[in-house]
Amino acid sequence: MIKLLAATLFTRIGIPAPAQESAPDRPQRFGLPKILVIVTGIAFTSSAACVSLYAESNERPNIVVIIADDLGYGETGMMGNQEIPTPGIDQLAKDGLRCLSGYVTAAYCSPSRAGLMTGRIQSRFGYDMNPTGQRNLLPIAGLPLSETTFVQRLSDAGYHTGLVGKWHLGSTPDKHPLARGFDSFYGFLHEGHYYVPGPPFKDVVTMIRDTSLPKGERQRTDDVIRGNYAPISEPDYDGHNPVMRGQQHVVEKEYLTDAISREAAQYIDDHHANPFCLVVSYNAVHSPLQAAKSDLQSLSRIEDEQRRVFAGMLVAMDRGVTEIREAIDRHALTRRTLLVFLSDNGGPTEELTSSNAPLRGGKGTPYEGGIRIPMIWSMPGRIPAGRDETRAVLSLDIAATALDLAGAAKPEQTDGISLLSWINSPSRESVHDRLYWRLGRGKSAFRSGNWKIVRPKKGEPFELYHLASDPGEQRDLSNEYPAKLSEVVNQWAAMDATMKPPLVLPRSQPQSSKSQRERADAKPKTDRQVLPTK
Repeated sequence: MIKLLAATLFTRIGIPAPAQESAPDRPQRFGLPKILVIVTGIAFTSSAACVSLYAESNERPNIVVIIADDLGYGETGMMGNQEIPTPGIDQLAKDGLRCLSGYVTAAYCSPSRAGLMTGRIQSRFGYDMNPTGQRNLLPIAGLPLSETTFVQRLSDAGYHTGLVGKWHLGSTPDKHPLARGFDSFYGFLHEGHYYVPGPPFKDVVTMIRDTSLPKGERQRTDDVIRGNYAPISEPDYDGHNPVMRGQQHVVEKEYLTDAISREAAQYIDDHHANPFCLVVSYNAVHSPLQAAKSDLQSLSRIEDEQRRVFAGMLVAMDRGVTEIREAIDRHALTRRTLLVFLSDNGGPTEELTSSNAPLRGGKGTPYEGGIRIPMIWSMPGRIPAGRDETRAVLSLDIAATALDLAGAAKPEQTDGISLLSWINSPSRESVHDRLYWRLGRGKSAFRSGNWKIVRPKKGEPFELYHLASDPGEQRDLSNEYPAKLSEVVNQWAAMDATMKPPLVLPRSQPQSSKSQRERADAKPKTDRQVLPTK
């Protein structure tokens, strides 16, 4: 019966059956291919036929989204960087669609996640802010209540929904994940978290930013390294930010990345019998730099200790990707599960060593290194396997594709487009003809076809780049092509006029607790339980 339904499905949507597909060979080292020219006004077809068939067969697809935190475009073996072993991510890329022009809608965590979760450019509802520390506790911080997550829509359609890991879209009760469409939650609410309880931090090597030291200096005491290698000192990530199961505080015994992987696999084991949507939101490789000693043992060849600790964090997350795929496969769900892997923004290279090569800039910037990210889509039989996709694919497309697959109600206002409507037509031009970014402090960017304008900060003129010939944005063409600059700036201005003014996050915040530098120096209190890691 399932085979008959599958055959009918592929006939109705006009693509060959999976057995007829072939995957081209991959090069050993990946470069950045020429980006296809983007044109406007392309209509796209619906995949309602496949949705109805899934509904009729009562086998609606599952959705799994794996979010890496601050992972740069140029990291991982799948992007040609062989320094750090990432076999899990690399294998997923070989088995799926590697998106070389994968974009997020912001260059830092919270607004990027707001776009991903709603399928809308977050500036449409004014959410450009990136709350940190105790400012996460302010009522205005987090996804506005006017917005509905795609997860909520899936829940309304009968899906069980779960979030494991980082949230960063609000800490007040009405913005808690359980109030925004998730049926279960294990993780934390703010922008970051230490990976083990402490101090003292056991069974890990920890590296802490400390601007009180002379610039460039590092000091090591046992397994804690302090260094002045980035603009700000390490925040108090754990202050008012416990690990939670549902709404209950827990003290996690395992290294947090491994715990997130464990909880994700367990979720799949528990809910495999019915349609589910699982968002696995790692805080790796976000600071603080903290890697398990067990993962560092095989990385001794990396001489720089900052890079080595980062590598250990990435190795742990990569292991989790494999764990999650094994859980899906254990229940024979691979062909019925859409699996998407992406980073929430570019890597902060100075802070983490996270590489965005060959792109310019990184986290917090409107250059490609801040907004173009590693991205993989996998769903055997529905999404091409073993193929590189050079057309633009947005994080917003996850919501549109998930709702399309589920046959769930679609929002009237959306910026994402279901991949199912165009991905099996390799010769088709990109459906995303114009891409818009508005960041804090007047930073802006806009892509129109292969042309892109960048305003590095408020008060500075727009720069003009041609991405097909200059993906690294090294040559500003604004003086050579003033007419093209004016044309693209006018396009940006027209779209910018449709956005809401940015919501303002007050500078004031609740009285902060002691700094992480003080915490790292502190001895454990006698009434505090210090738990070992795995």
